[in-house]
Amino acid sequence: MRTVDVVIVGASLSAAAAAKRLVDAGLETVILERKQLPRHKICSGILSPRGHRFLLENFGPLPREALHEPTACRGVTFHFPSMVSMPMDFFGGTTPHLHRKYSDYWAIKQSGAEVHDQTSFAGLHDHGDHVLVHARKNGEPVEYRARQVIGADGPSSLVIRAIYPDYPQQIPWFFVGQKFHDIIECPLDTQYFHFWFHPELGHYTWSHARDGRQIVGVGFKRGDNFKSKHENVVKYLDEKHGVRLKPHTDDEGCAENFGPSLINRYVFGKGNVLITGQASGFLNMIGEGMSCALHSGAISGEAVVEARLRNRPAQDLYRRMIASEVRRTSDQWNPLKVAFDRPHEADFPAALMALSWRDRAKVLRDMWRFIVLYKEFKWGRQIFRAAMQRPLIGGYPMRRWL
Repeated sequence: MRTVDVVIVGASLSAAAAAKRLVDAGLETVILERKQLPRHKICSGILSPRGHRFLLENFGPLPREALHEPTACRGVTFHFPSMVSMPMDFFGGTTPHLHRKYSDYWAIKQSGAEVHDQTSFAGLHDHGDHVLVHARKNGEPVEYRARQVIGADGPSSLVIRAIYPDYPQQIPWFFVGQKFHDIIECPLDTQYFHFWFHPELGHYTWSHARDGRQIVGVGFKRGDNFKSKHENVVKYLDEKHGVRLKPHTDDEGCAENFGPSLINRYVFGKGNVLITGQASGFLNMIGEGMSCALHSGAISGEAVVEARLRNRPAQDLYRRMIASEVRRTSDQWNPLKVAFDRPHEADFPAALMALSWRDRAKVLRDMWRFIVLYKEFKWGRQIFRAAMQRPLIGGYPMRRWL
């Protein structure tokens, strides 16, 4: 059995950020990763300015191998069924287009933590003064004893399932898939991430350029047919935007936990087990989760360090410290903040006001029709309640967090 200060599950960006804080404070930290590193990661790779600043400040300049081509993204363009399009530049200028296989590996190495790849998390037992972690390395059982465990293993987190076995049944799950196409003709600006507010296309539909090909992605309720959803989007892009693509060459997909950021239903763990990153439910409005992962991961590491210094429960400190990241993320989905503030890293209100009165009306109508797509999940009242509580308590209620 290996005894360490902290075990982190998942070699993600949130894990790298947490490990950096822990290692810098002198805590022995081991990261467990079920795949061999560097490993593939399903992701658009479009990083927000805030995430880019974090990487520069904490890990240094990105190496060229950690970037796709085009290497940078200028902003995001929203497209609507009325054929109004709204290009919006990021406030902080262009941001990197991360190749997650290599950017995550680079960040993990920069953290200074010890990494055990090809090691699958199999369970844990929190004994109060320590956590016993069960894993498998090349099929053989291995065990770790740690003061704290940080779950940074993504939406389908096995660490969450270990401490909250019923959680997967408590939230709606979506499937997000993307297919890669060689391009015949594509008028879409390669400098932007393109997103469609179109209920007939899916719950989350996007496209952007990568390494000489075009990604066509769609998110939808788990159980729907990926092939038919994707074909519908490709046909729409051809007919409405003049995007002509060859048949896809390969594809990929994964389950996603959309919803926690909208309704303030985050998961932060129990006892000596802290949950962070997208496993917690952090997701920005354009579906970018990397900046949330980096900042929440760093906060989880800081909470553990602070708990040691002050002899306080790490879970209690983490929940107080993570409230700032909850505010920033949930504000992006808060209709009052969207209407009267600027919670995003691209200026949606300014882009909207730059339109004619007629086009503004079309955009608002189209957005409402898109929001109705989520009616079946009964999120409306929860979003409205959280929006009303935000100015009253200066944040979002902790009692809704697991």
